[in-house]
Amino acid sequence: MTATHVSPAAVSPSPSASQHDAPSAADITVVDQSLLKRAVSAMAIGNAMEWFDFGVYSYIAVTLGKVFFPSSSPSAQLLATFGTFAAAFVVRPLGGMVFGPLGDRIGRQRVLAATMIMMAVGTFAIGLIPSYASIGMLAPVLLLVARLVQGFSTGGEYGGAATFIAEFSTDRRRGFMGSFLEFGTLVGYVLGAGVVALLTASLPEDALLSWGWRVPFLIAGPLGLIGLYIRMRLEETPAFKREADAREAQGNAMPRARFYDTLLANWRALLLCVGLVLIFNVTDYMVLSYLPSYLSSTLHVDAAHGLVLVLLVMVLMMPMTLAAGRLSDSVGRKPVMLAGCVGLLLLAIPAMKLIGTGATLPMFGGLLMLGTLLSCFTGVMPSVLPALFPTGIRYGALAIGFNVSVSLFGGTTPLVTAWLVDTTGNPLMPAYYLMGAAVIGIVSVLALAETARRPLKGSPPAVATRREAHQLACELRADDGDVYRVATTARA
Repeated sequence: MTATHVSPAAVSPSPSASQHDAPSAADITVVDQSLLKRAVSAMAIGNAMEWFDFGVYSYIAVTLGKVFFPSSSPSAQLLATFGTFAAAFVVRPLGGMVFGPLGDRIGRQRVLAATMIMMAVGTFAIGLIPSYASIGMLAPVLLLVARLVQGFSTGGEYGGAATFIAEFSTDRRRGFMGSFLEFGTLVGYVLGAGVVALLTASLPEDALLSWGWRVPFLIAGPLGLIGLYIRMRLEETPAFKREADAREAQGNAMPRARFYDTLLANWRALLLCVGLVLIFNVTDYMVLSYLPSYLSSTLHVDAAHGLVLVLLVMVLMMPMTLAAGRLSDSVGRKPVMLAGCVGLLLLAIPAMKLIGTGATLPMFGGLLMLGTLLSCFTGVMPSVLPALFPTGIRYGALAIGFNVSVSLFGGTTPLVTAWLVDTTGNPLMPAYYLMGAAVIGIVSVLALAETARRPLKGSPPAVATRREAHQLACELRADDGDVYRVATTARA
């Protein structure tokens, strides 16, 4: 059995309920651990494949600039390439607005399968586009179209994957389970960086420009089929099943108009989502997407050498991300995220100065410093963001808030930072950009309610075993059910 189903009274008990309304063990969700492991593995693997596709573009940006954007200025080529990179983020909110509410209506699993195959198709198509030398301006136009397909599909990816894991996890370990989502992202980035680094190191420049750059994009085809197979074999989450059963009992589904009314009623949570995603993604895209190109185009570090350094940092970030997720289950989400924000405010300039030396060890030290601070967000955000919203709009609200923030701030980070460095000639501009994001992050974290070890909004407590369910039920009854009522009442 997947989980113990709860009665409608258990989902949203009355504030005037007395002691006999406190939940019994039958009212508490007991998570099937084998299904939980499958869900986490599928989201992590699928996310790794999606971000391999998406990340390869940024790693090979310098080469793509030469293939698709002829210019005598390497900086102009890089700006044009990152401009196309940023264009995909314009349609991400549209993807979130389509896939997110759809995931709340028809289910998380089916929508996540659709985003997987769309991303693979968009990336595979990039590998087939002729160069500018072959077809002229049509080449960058086709590149833009493929990027827009990628961006649209990615609009439904992160919100759905984070929601899927959060709704399958137990309350005590939601941080650790959620951190595997970003672990998968790092695996995808590492695979992307590894393939590009291998190609850059093993191929002469003319071979890389003529056909070598296509290889990582063409790999997306079979990877997408694998990811689709994995996601098609999943079950729906217990929280969505309960929500769907409740709607069916009432004889209706949530119409689009009601969804957006409910979303507006949760405006404060939506603003917090935008602020938290801002600090998360500005740091993420700065460290993992922009800095590899910054090393080669601005500091004139050998491209393969720079990619290897970033690759090593990402490998070290994998255990740090899982550790941050586990730590957040113990000390809370807010302290971990606050440490990352304050760390960026204090250490961004020293880190960029180390990177700016151009020497291997200082560069690695600066990159590792930023990677460690980024781990404070990668390990915690997948459990923090879904907890902001009730079950009925969780996928849609998170997809919209996440992608609006990413489009405005995260995805534009490489483009804006490259422009600032090129315009001002100041190599510390990335540090200043990170510090500004850190200030917004601190404000957002301080305004956030702690969610560690607590049920998701609109859901009963979730535990790993029936014994835990009986123990928790006794504790809650002893408390007259007050803790339960506060934790599980949906604020929709």
